[in-house]
Amino acid sequence: MGYAHLLVAVSPTPESHELVARAVSIARPFEARLSLITLTSDPEMYNQFAAPMMENVREILGEETKQFMDELIQRAAYPVEQAIITSGELSEHVLHICETQGVDLVVCGNHNQSFFARAACSAKGIVASSKTDVLLVALGK
Repeated sequence: MGYAHLLVAVSPTPESHELVARAVSIARPFEARLSLITLTSDPEMYNQFAAPMMENVREILGEETKQFMDELIQRAAYPVEQAIITSGELSEHVLHICETQGVDLVVCGNHNQSFFARAACSAKGIVASSKTDVLLVALGK
């Protein structure tokens, strides 16, 4: 059994390259579609720390995230159908994309080692709400 459309949940970390490579290795034999999704940082978290002259914090964070996604796509060596940059609750976006775009495998990284980090991990919410297969890839070991 092969997969037709993989959605890879990435974050702007070096481990995401490993995660995309793993997804490509699954997608390639079946010529499956590949999409990426990530969250952009919420500038409201940084307002009290940002310098007053940084009027476009959201735009700057969004551009950094776009550059990271572009780098992931370039290094993937496989066609990426879409790269989605969003904000909010990742599991809600993943569920919606799976339902509306025929995603049949969600690939997430799991590099959280501490109990607290595992409890707060986005992958936990995706696994809990997903109606499709989810692959958790161990990262950073």
